[in-house]
Amino acid sequence: MKTLTFTRTAGLLVLAASWNAHAADWSDTSLSYRYGSKFAEPYNSSDIVKHVLNFSHVSGYKYGKNFFSVDYLISDKHDPSAAGATTGAHEAYAVYRHTIDLGKISGANLAFGPVRGVGVTAGFDINSKTDAGYNSKKRMLVLGPTLMFDVPGFLDVSLLALHESNAPYNGFTQTATARYRYDTHAMLTAAWGIPFTLGVPLSFDGYANYIGTKGRNEFGGPTAVEINVDMQVMYDLSAAVGAAKNTFRAGIEYQYWKNKFGNPARTVPGATARTPMVRAEYHF
Repeated sequence: MKTLTFTRTAGLLVLAASWNAHAADWSDTSLSYRYGSKFAEPYNSSDIVKHVLNFSHVSGYKYGKNFFSVDYLISDKHDPSAAGATTGAHEAYAVYRHTIDLGKISGANLAFGPVRGVGVTAGFDINSKTDAGYNSKKRMLVLGPTLMFDVPGFLDVSLLALHESNAPYNGFTQTATARYRYDTHAMLTAAWGIPFTLGVPLSFDGYANYIGTKGRNEFGGPTAVEINVDMQVMYDLSAAVGAAKNTFRAGIEYQYWKNKFGNPARTVPGATARTPMVRAEYHF
């Protein structure tokens, strides 16, 4: 019954977000590209080259904001697309979040200390990957409170409950696993975008996730606490090419991902990634 209530509540909030999307007061849509040669995947001891194309959209309306992002990740041959293949795997990973500002809905001032507002966030993650060993088909609903901090740009910190499942297919053994639901678990997450200058216009953007253990995995093995931090320093080069502010941005990015997907790094090769990247964005 608790799982059903969680699912219904998250679903209703996501549906409410779609109804309000047409009434956006502001929005930012972007296409981006990033490249790195030190990606890692669990049970794979090789460094993997990936090209990542991204579409993102963020918008705000009277009572909250929406965020939607889709990554399309293209691996090299070290993350093969199938058993014995010389071509790399492809993956699509989508994230949606909707945050309702409780102060704006109630008319109350919920600010305190460095916090300017309090909200509730709901959304989902969904992916599909064609690779030799796992062929992930993740489905995840999220729901929980959010604190919005009073900083230049934005800093949101949320404590979310995660309701996650997967239904992998092993290309080596040709074994399909029925959709398996992990224990509902918690994630402490932060997302930020902080503008600053060092003689040129820059911004410090990113997210950080601390994800609790999710019980046994679909094969009966243990899961571990997961840490995923992705940080970018971006330069706004729009003025140099005669475009409006924040139209074209380029910079460097670094991702640290320990116990990736809950796989314990102490026993699983490739479960920790340390990945420097270059990144370019076009906003419209």
